[in-house]
Amino acid sequence: MNTIELQKKALTIREAVWELIYSAKTGHTGSDFSCIDILTALYFDVLQQTPDTFGKPETDTYIQSKGHAVEALYETLALRGYFPKTDLNNFSGFKTHYIGHPTNDIHGIEMNTGSLGHGLGLGVGVALAAKMDKLTKKTFVLMGDGEQAEGSIWEAAMAAGNYHLDNLIGIIDHNKLQISGSTTSVMNSESLASKYTAFGWDVIEINGNDMTDLLDALHQDNLTSKPRLILANTIKGKGISFMENQANWHHKVPSESQYLEGLNELKAQKEALEND
Repeated sequence: MNTIELQKKALTIREAVWELIYSAKTGHTGSDFSCIDILTALYFDVLQQTPDTFGKPETDTYIQSKGHAVEALYETLALRGYFPKTDLNNFSGFKTHYIGHPTNDIHGIEMNTGSLGHGLGLGVGVALAAKMDKLTKKTFVLMGDGEQAEGSIWEAAMAAGNYHLDNLIGIIDHNKLQISGSTTSVMNSESLASKYTAFGWDVIEINGNDMTDLLDALHQDNLTSKPRLILANTIKGKGISFMENQANWHHKVPSESQYLEGLNELKAQKEALEND
């Protein structure tokens, strides 16, 4: 799929997430919007996985360690055909499986996540098992930059380097903001690139909201014996101007006027792409 088509899909997902959060009156809005381009590139171009092959041993595994951005994952999976979009009508409602963090009760989600710092360790286990079983599958783990302050991340990073897991791809959604402020002021974990390099990873730094950059990095052959880290520099709230780079939009529901203003911005961006 070409980059323009993928950009259109990313905007479709942004519109759907915006509507979902507004309707349900809950959601990690800014966190969703920073990683939607990453999810779009993965699910519509990169992952060797389909709704029919999901869960089979030889297919790629995706783990969303930053589980609070679940609305983006749900809408991506729905658009990709893992489940009907109408399943989300009761998002965060009574007795629904579609709760505020990923659960493997949902088709398309392999691992329960949301307790930050756990996803990379799960990915190391899956990648190591694939090596032992001589499978060619890859394991992708999307992390937040705030969770890089968790010690379990660095235990997992050390293990991945030690076992030469070149079938493991970690992606950091590096939007530089978390719920209580900037990542450098809350718990400075910079420089992430030099830290992962020191732990034995092959590091690629990109613009994580640029589809061409994402595809180039995700499709780039790993000719090393190292796990790969894609440091994706993103913008929190990417796509809606009044939400961008604002920490208070980490978890926030738009008012009616904000909802309509944001929706108009997204529709204008899609129309501009269609007129290219």
